[in-house]
Amino acid sequence: MNARASADAKDIVDYYRRAGTEELALSARKVCEEVHGKKILLRALIEFSNDCGLDCLYCGIRAGNASVERYRLSEDELVAAAEEAYDAGLRSFVLQSAEDAWYTTERLAAAVHRIKDRLPEAAITLSCGIKTRSQYRRLKAAGADRYLLRFETSDPELHARLRNGISLDRRLRALDDLRSEGYQVGSGFMTGLPGETEETRIANALLCAELELDMVGIGPFIPHPGTPLAGAKRETIELTLRMTSLLRLLMPYAHLPATTAAGSLDPEGREKMILAGANVLMPNMTPSPVRKNYLLYPGKICIDEAGEKCLGCLALRMRSVDRELSFERGDSRRLIAEAVDGA
Repeated sequence: MNARASADAKDIVDYYRRAGTEELALSARKVCEEVHGKKILLRALIEFSNDCGLDCLYCGIRAGNASVERYRLSEDELVAAAEEAYDAGLRSFVLQSAEDAWYTTERLAAAVHRIKDRLPEAAITLSCGIKTRSQYRRLKAAGADRYLLRFETSDPELHARLRNGISLDRRLRALDDLRSEGYQVGSGFMTGLPGETEETRIANALLCAELELDMVGIGPFIPHPGTPLAGAKRETIELTLRMTSLLRLLMPYAHLPATTAAGSLDPEGREKMILAGANVLMPNMTPSPVRKNYLLYPGKICIDEAGEKCLGCLALRMRSVDRELSFERGDSRRLIAEAVDGA
């Protein structure tokens, strides 16, 4: 951040520290409405593989969890899922997977190319873990527009512990590589991780602002019984709501999803995130037979609903908080501003 942005960030953090949760949410909501209006952007989430080679301590589909029923969509199935989401009116897809070695760069690029060839106006976000810069370049050439890679915590020691030795620096280098290759870049973090503090959470938000992310996805840590953190404390939704508001105040133009994890922790969690400054929802369009197996945390909602039913439910929920669903691509506000400046 430049000196002016750093000074503004200090004032915002000072306000965050003294403001109550409701006051903070109201301030963030006003900023969100000024910049994004009352439209809630939609991203169709397609979770195409839960076969993971990593063993992160917090994750329900970690390699060490032998109780997981593993699955992997074929290229044809992945393309068909994207087409179904498109037929439902969605124009932005998030293709998410575990770090699955079977899905090589070439296999993934082939699927992305087929989707983009059939649905050229759709936006494709990938969320498939750390890759090399040349691999990111190959996927971009195939048609990927955006990439989501959450860092989960800005505390280097906590990051290494939770990810079994994988360094935070490696994650941040990957985010730099993605921006260099022309992606719209998303990242984010969990709130309530065992071992984090209030200062950790503030540092998480400041790191997101420093990275100038186009999208920031956050959500509560929910202990999974099939992980080493099964007995960890489960915090309330308040931490996530306060962080949502802080992020909106720090990053007015970023897209902030109201995450499924928040709705799983609290029946009105997504609505509360919207009222705290979020402006994106991610309806789950993973094929129904396997959707129940992508369980990063227990109690995940929306795993039995058909895609169109899910959209109808979301529309009703958003009307209850004076919002309306938007089916547009919803590109980065940074890119839109750059295009206007360059015109």
